[in-house]
Amino acid sequence: MVIRNVMASVLLAGAVSASSRPLIIAHRGASGHRPEHTIEGYTLAIEMGADVVEPDLVSTKDGVLVARHENEIGGTTDVEGKFPARKTTKQIDGQAISGWFTEDFTLAELKTLRARERLPFRSHDYDGRFVVPTFEEIVDLAARKSRETGRAIAVYPETKHPTYFRSIGLPLEPPLVATLDARGLRRKADPVFIQSFEPSSLQTLRTMTGVRLMQLLDEGADVTPDRLAAIAKYADGIGPNKRLIVPAGPDGRLLPPTSLVGEAHAAGLFVHVWTMRSEDVFLSPSYGGDPKREYEQFASLGVDGLFTDFPDVAAAVFRRR
Repeated sequence: MVIRNVMASVLLAGAVSASSRPLIIAHRGASGHRPEHTIEGYTLAIEMGADVVEPDLVSTKDGVLVARHENEIGGTTDVEGKFPARKTTKQIDGQAISGWFTEDFTLAELKTLRARERLPFRSHDYDGRFVVPTFEEIVDLAARKSRETGRAIAVYPETKHPTYFRSIGLPLEPPLVATLDARGLRRKADPVFIQSFEPSSLQTLRTMTGVRLMQLLDEGADVTPDRLAAIAKYADGIGPNKRLIVPAGPDGRLLPPTSLVGEAHAAGLFVHVWTMRSEDVFLSPSYGGDPKREYEQFASLGVDGLFTDFPDVAAAVFRRR
């Protein structure tokens, strides 16, 4: 069943109106509660109220797209104990990285692994319980949950290191589009956003699909009106680091907001900001230990969506609003 059959108006618009709320985008799933990039984490995020689930996509040796934050999986799976001899060092986007890499494993081999929590200060109660999901499994989960809940659950894949994967003969874009096409997800109105830090990946995708594309922007990026106009030629929105919208000083305390949201909207781009996290190590001291205040601030600044590790907190804030 095509997900668009239960499309909600908020997703049809791509951005939300001033009278509605930002999209709740589950960053790698409910990753504040479960190991990231697992079916169980995505499922929990949807149950908590997420509108969108976000898988980062990398490739296996046999060309299957799986969800991992990086192609190096030593920190997010038990691969070291199961395949100790596979450890190697590679040059990824100009950096020497040592570990275990998805492109050195077949899907069948990866399915023998179990996910684990990456951050030491989050719960490790679920380590060793969940498998590495494929992109197809995540898209099908969103479709199933859309039918069960009666609300559209969108998918928001990111192409990770697309130039690197293209260089080793495993380009990410063709299997990504093939998975979407097979499920009838081709149009701008469909519940899909594809994101990347690399403009070349998005520009390639623009020739292959009509779904919405998002240019990611990290802290420190020089985002001028001219650059926004250039992005608008191949993408539908931007995904900025939240510090491009609300800067912070060296002590983490917030500075006055920038004009980026308004400038992006003027260029015809919607704005999905990342990433909201509740722990003190991530939260600015300006919020006084209350993560809800961060959601309120960014909603008041007019962002169209928020990536969050804690979709339950976002849902609580926007139910109150």
